[in-house]
Amino acid sequence: MALTPASGTQHALRAGDYEAVIASVGATLRSLTYDGRDLVVPFEAAEVRPAHRGVTLAPWPNRVTDGRYTFGGVERQLALTEPARSHALHGLAVWLDYEAVDKGPSHVTLAASIPAQTAYPWRIAIRTTFELTAEGLTQTVVATNEGPDAAPFGTGPHPYLVAGPGKVDEWTLELPASEVLAVTDDRLIPTELRAVDADDAPRFDFRDARVIGAAEIDHAYTGLARDDSGDATVRVTVADGTGVAMSWNTSCAWVQVHTADKPEPAASRIGLAVEPMTCAPDAFNDANYSYDTGLIVLESGESTEASWRISAI
Repeated sequence: MALTPASGTQHALRAGDYEAVIASVGATLRSLTYDGRDLVVPFEAAEVRPAHRGVTLAPWPNRVTDGRYTFGGVERQLALTEPARSHALHGLAVWLDYEAVDKGPSHVTLAASIPAQTAYPWRIAIRTTFELTAEGLTQTVVATNEGPDAAPFGTGPHPYLVAGPGKVDEWTLELPASEVLAVTDDRLIPTELRAVDADDAPRFDFRDARVIGAAEIDHAYTGLARDDSGDATVRVTVADGTGVAMSWNTSCAWVQVHTADKPEPAASRIGLAVEPMTCAPDAFNDANYSYDTGLIVLESGESTEASWRISAI
């Protein structure tokens, strides 16, 4: 009997010069290359996935402050999965082992269900498809509320993009967002939505492409400029103009960008996390905020869909 790797069953995909490997635990993008060049920070199949590298986030992305929220008049307490900041981080699906329900040489569809539980008493079926084409890797997530009552929901991916050699400091970022969500320094709790060109916030303005340098960012952006098809696109490049792009449609009004600052020098700033999100951080506490958090309320039997694409430049 063959042993299953720590990251789960491996699904290798190929189309033209693109190759990807999807790991079943967390419906995780384990690696993505173009002509042999990494487009995301990879990890080994035998590894337990480092943090949230490449994982599919549901039923919420980002953080629920203090793990506490009220929905339908009932206050609930989630497990604090980010103990250093005392928040519930990135949902309940990150360690689910997804089953392949459809597979071909260039695509795989994975399915799992988030079981109803004390802190989130709704059953949500997740079905996600990864497909490679000449345009890159597209992931689509479809979530369906299989329970009798309305449920709060959000989703997004968590890849760490790689522009090329070196680290984040040397790469150029183009981020077409006009607003950034200010947060507290210590716990990253949302405070207010601000213009990226505010006098005291110039480090957040990448609407005109520029080198990231020493900027430390772990913030959500919105106010996204889109092309005629409705897509917003982030581009990360090196000096010769090659790199990686990530695009998403109007299903995601927010994007978290994180320069991946870590205490260990070897692991720090080796990729740029770009996380399109259907909702803002702490959207489960939507009533606490003056801006539109984008929280999705899934009625019984209702489905919602979101998608994004990673491609080589």
